[in-house]
Amino acid sequence: MKTNSKILPFFLGAALVLSIVLVWNAFTKKTEDKVQNDFYIITNQIRKMNKMVVIEQDFSSMQKTKITSELLGGMLPSMEKELITFTKTNAQVSYDLNKMKLDVDSVNKKLIIKELPNAEIRIIPSVEIQSMDDSFLDRFDQKDLQKITKSAKDNAYKTVNQNRLRAEGRKQLLENLDNIFVLAKALNYTIEDQTGLIDTSKF
Repeated sequence: MKTNSKILPFFLGAALVLSIVLVWNAFTKKTEDKVQNDFYIITNQIRKMNKMVVIEQDFSSMQKTKITSELLGGMLPSMEKELITFTKTNAQVSYDLNKMKLDVDSVNKKLIIKELPNAEIRIIPSVEIQSMDDSFLDRFDQKDLQKITKSAKDNAYKTVNQNRLRAEGRKQLLENLDNIFVLAKALNYTIEDQTGLIDTSKF
């Protein structure tokens, strides 16, 4: 009987310690799972957005080119040829969100924005010949066409206001990033902006 009276408290104590360990492990594991889950949800949303075209604009213009040539050193009347080109230009502003620097502090429930990516501006002009007026004696040659096409493309590049396009693109980027910030707030995260570009007061 004395032996049983000593063994019983031992088993009760061991069972109590085991219960505490199991409860502790379950609690810490649940916390770790939640931390990892929060991190995955936020970073996965950013990966989905990936390289994002935020602004796309189309422009068009027409250009008339006249070339006057002298025949036989001016002994014959000069000849004039004319060509009209139509240029369609597509301008895009995109951001590679893989280059955005941020920290997901799952312990203190903070989404820290450290750096936003720079805008990538792409201008794509396409030149078409609308009309060509030349003569048998004075044709447009390949060199003429290449020069005129280059001139039309150069004018298209100058037409696009890249500073305004960049500013509009940055504004649209911040609006699109709202999806990430709203998601973070839904997970009870606070937004900490270190770029000075994001209005965190609305989150």
